[in-house]
Amino acid sequence: MEDAKILRKIELTGPAMIAAWPGMGNVALGAVDYLRRKLKAVKFAEIRTDPMTALDSVVVERGFAKLPKPPANSFYYLHHPDIVIFEGESQLAGSSGIELLEKTLDLAAKLNVRRIYTGAAFPMPVSYNEVPELYGAVNMEKMKGGLKDIGAKAMEGGHISGLNGLLLAFAAKRGIEAVCLLATMPQYAISLPNPKASSAIIEALAATLHFRVDLDELKNFAKEMDEKMAAVEEHVKDVLTIDDKKEDMHPPSKEVPAYIIERIEKMFLEARQDKTKAMTLKRELDRWDLYGSYEDRFLDLFRESQ
Repeated sequence: MEDAKILRKIELTGPAMIAAWPGMGNVALGAVDYLRRKLKAVKFAEIRTDPMTALDSVVVERGFAKLPKPPANSFYYLHHPDIVIFEGESQLAGSSGIELLEKTLDLAAKLNVRRIYTGAAFPMPVSYNEVPELYGAVNMEKMKGGLKDIGAKAMEGGHISGLNGLLLAFAAKRGIEAVCLLATMPQYAISLPNPKASSAIIEALAATLHFRVDLDELKNFAKEMDEKMAAVEEHVKDVLTIDDKKEDMHPPSKEVPAYIIERIEKMFLEARQDKTKAMTLKRELDRWDLYGSYEDRFLDLFRESQ
């Protein structure tokens, strides 16, 4: 993997960086992509990855299969305030992901980035029509008190999967402050884009970094998604316990880390295509005492095949 290729020389003074890769609900990347477009940020650098790095499928067009283009990893900037925006088109796992993180942080260090903000979804047993809540995780003890200023509650435990979470730990090794903002969203809809959660992150960033951005386009998208979410929620209401009062909401059993919910969703997709994987899914549900909550969906796997 190459170092960041500089496409345009820029001068920034102690910029903040906002970075994101794809994740549940497209929450983080959706927020960053929206900001990049609406603030008219200018591309100035990129990291080119090996075309073979993230291969897990081929692209088919009119019956012809071919290798996909390597994922883009692009840096943008804007002035007043000075901000660097990084967009990673694909999550990379293992050593490739670590290398990408290091290359990203190399450029951040050269630009004297003072703090990096990233984001993620926080799946919860909530309804689509609730206002998302914001949680936060920081990579330095001295920063914890500042979460209230951002409008976020401290995330008490769990995991932040993917590069959006790993960035915090790798930035800390270099002495660079980093924050991950997590917006709540319905756990039954992690495969659908969630513009409401993206908006919550954008609003917090705008207040913290002192910029303005028109959210009308995102709000209109949120209205469209609400209609889809309503249909999905109606379908799963017998599986998930959803109440209008947040304080009365509890997961079906014990609190389950977000990355486990994400794994279970992926396992459902795999089991739908290959029924032999259903028992592996069942063992995972039993392990987390979640079978009762997903029983109807699990049985639907076999009803579909009939």
